[in-house]
Amino acid sequence: MSDVPAQPRIRVNDVVRLLVELFAFFTFGFWGFVAWPFPWNLGLGIATPLFAILIWAFFLSPKAVIHIDAFGRALVEIVLLGSAALAWLMLGQPLVALVFGLVAVASGVVAGRRNLQ
Repeated sequence: MSDVPAQPRIRVNDVVRLLVELFAFFTFGFWGFVAWPFPWNLGLGIATPLFAILIWAFFLSPKAVIHIDAFGRALVEIVLLGSAALAWLMLGQPLVALVFGLVAVASGVVAGRRNLQ
C-alpha cells in the first residue's frame, strides 16, 4: 500500500465548467470596457471581473471561504453566470448569450446532479 493519496479524477464537465467560468470573467471585463463611455469603462472593465472573481472565490471555489449548502451555491452560480449572459444581451449579442447560457445550464445541471448524489 502506498501513502500517496489518490489524485482526484478530472472529468470532461470539470473542464467545461472551468471554461464557462473563465469566459464569464472575460465577459464581465469585456462588458465593462465596451458598454460604458470613457471614464467609466476603465473602472468597470477592471472592477466587474474582480468582483465576480471574489464572489466565486468566497462561495464557489473548491476551497471557498464561506461555506454554504448546495442550493446556495447553485443560486450564486445562477446569478453569476446569468449576469454574464445578460451582459452579452446588453452588448447586442443574443446568439452568444444563448449559447453561453445553454452551455452553462447544461454543465451546471450535470455538476449539480453529481454533487447531490
